[in-house]
Amino acid sequence: MPKLNERERLADLESRRRKLDDEVEIARRALRGKYAAAVPELAVERLTEREFREVVSHAIRAGGAASVAALKALPMPPAS
Repeated sequence: MPKLNERERLADLESRRRKLDDEVEIARRALRGKYAAAVPELAVERLTEREFREVVSHAIRAGGAASVAALKALPMPPAS
């Protein structure tokens, strides 16, 4: 295989980066789809859409372990 000049090498690298970006996006969508499939099993109707979005956004921001620990430390609500 002949040695690529700098312009050809750059074009090749950019092409590979675009392919990797596409693979990352496909993997991200698959993971998000997997998590979204778990939502119907949860009693999300007890939250408003805004509350749901805020809970999830803050949990992502804070990190999973910290969020779970903080939520477990809350008192249990009275049975309804």
